[in-house]
Parts: sequence; structure tokens; C-alpha cells
Amino acid sequence: MVRSRANYYLRRLLALDDTPERIALGFAVGIFLAFSPLIGLHTVLGVAVSLLFGLNRVAVLLGVFVNNPWTLVPIYAAATYVGGAVVGYPTAPSLPHFGWRQLSSAAYWLQLMQQWRVLVPTVLGSTILAVLLALLSYPTALYLIKYGKSWLARKPVA
Repeated sequence: MVRSRANYYLRRLLALDDTPERIALGFAVGIFLAFSPLIGLHTVLGVAVSLLFGLNRVAVLLGVFVNNPWTLVPIYAAATYVGGAVVGYPTAPSLPHFGWRQLSSAAYWLQLMQQWRVLVPTVLGSTILAVLLALLSYPTALYLIKYGKSWLARKPVA
């Protein structure tokens, strides 16, 4: 069932009325946004960027949806590892005690904001992965789209 569903979406992607270069570019932009450190804004940014620059929305969103609830933790764990390898790993943070009443206190938020050094490896690593994977995904997607379109053209219609 998963294979037939993947085949269905692959055929839909290959049937897009756009050049392989533009589809691959849209996918690469989507991959960049998927690995960007802007957690929670990926889909909104993907739609906005595709509309703003006239990219293929389906291809951009396909790239953006690489980051989903099942891949979120591994992606940001890898990003934190890469960023930590570059700038070093911070010591364990002393997070403030969490409670609903503390959420309204300024001291809680001040103490939480003092833990910014924990975010530095994640943001840096996420940015590094976003750039590298976007640069790698463009030629890979371009090759696969061109190969897929030529394969569909050769395959007899059932």
C-alpha cells in the first residue's frame, strides 16, 4: 500500500507541467526550508517563497514536508550534532522549574532566555545542513526528474 501510494505521488510529481529544472529548484528550496532553524514556520514559508518567486508549489511543499513529526527529532538532533562539532557543545543547562504559574513571571522567562547558548549549535548546525542538503538535492532531484520523465515517456499506458 505504501509503495502504491508513493508511486502515485511520484507520478503526480513527474506529471507537473513545468521544466525539470524548475521542479528541482522548487524541491531544493523546500529542502532548505525543511532544514532551516525556523521550527513551525516551514510550511508557511514554503508557500510564501513559492508564491513570491513563482516556484512550483508542489515541489517546494514536497521538499518542506521532508521535515514532519516523524523526522523532526532526528533532523534537529543531527543539526545540533553538526553545530556542536563546529562551535562546541554547551554544558547542561539549568532550566527553570516549569509550572503554569511560573509562565507568567518575568524571572522565569529571563532565566530561560539566559540559556541561549544551548540554541547556538542547533541554529548553526541547522543552517549548515539546510545549505548543504539544498545544494545536494538540486542536482539529485534534477537527475531523478529527467530520468523519471523519460521513463514515463517510454512506458506504455495501461
